[in-house]
Amino acid sequence: MQRWAIISLLPLKPFQTMSSAATLPQFYSYEHALDMDRDRIGTLRESADAADDFVELRRRLETDGYLFMKGYLYREEVLAAREEIARAMASKNLLDPDFPEMDMRCRPEASMEFMPEIAAACPQVQKVLYSGRLIDFYKGFYGESVKHYDFTWLRAMPPGKGTNPHTDLPYMGRGTHNHMTCWMPYGDIPYDLGGLMILEGSHRRMDLLKNYVFRDVDAYCENKPEQKQRAEEGKWTFTGTLSHNPPRVRDKFGGRWLTSEFEAGDFLTFGMFVVHAAVDNRSDNVFRVSSDSRYQRASEPIDDRWVGENPPGHSTAGKRGRIC
Repeated sequence: MQRWAIISLLPLKPFQTMSSAATLPQFYSYEHALDMDRDRIGTLRESADAADDFVELRRRLETDGYLFMKGYLYREEVLAAREEIARAMASKNLLDPDFPEMDMRCRPEASMEFMPEIAAACPQVQKVLYSGRLIDFYKGFYGESVKHYDFTWLRAMPPGKGTNPHTDLPYMGRGTHNHMTCWMPYGDIPYDLGGLMILEGSHRRMDLLKNYVFRDVDAYCENKPEQKQRAEEGKWTFTGTLSHNPPRVRDKFGGRWLTSEFEAGDFLTFGMFVVHAAVDNRSDNVFRVSSDSRYQRASEPIDDRWVGENPPGHSTAGKRGRIC
């Protein structure tokens, strides 16, 4: 693969070469200290070395459940998207005005910001996610033309607990089950800022997932008044959460929690049956900004909650009643 020259526009702590979990800092997830023994924690396998070998990438996805494509995207394009996002966040009074917008410093008492409207309104975000190099990657991986969801899950996470363990299928399982999530950081993410983590081998544990993974967060029982009322209010009767305790999930599933330090230009992609969560943001008051986007074969059915000019998503229009 050709290595593209990139220029860093943001400071990044030097990467460490990790030979064992003993060299990693203490991680926390959902306010739980993770067990840092080497058989319980590790770093993600990088797959950019096989970027042009889609046969090998498919093999690795089947084996690992994920592909960590380090430096695959044009860094300058991702940082241009970060600049757009920062400008939009500043206009919403989310950033500390005493620091440059690109630093993504939080205002005091900041909370998690879910920003699909910013993603939809930022041309550079749309360019990075839905054209060029990333779309070409999924075309090559699937071996045919692809579709993507029109809805983009863009998040700014301040210091505090990250996302709890889950898989993605309960939130988007009405079309194909062969689609993939792309998690992308908009900037450099050292360990103290947190990042996504994958539970090693979890995609093969259908003995533990089968009663969880095929449930639909927007389904409800029409013949149960309490559930029907919640659906009419746009609420869930099932949140899609697998657990609020990442160490306990690891003890049950086995494997290791795998993460990394990330840079602008990296992305992490995985299927719908992979258990994942986030490392808590323990930085000095900085937002961690990332997006989730979804891709699939154009020939397969798509979940209509996430397509169109104004996708219904988890609103009342996305609810589906059944007799239980």
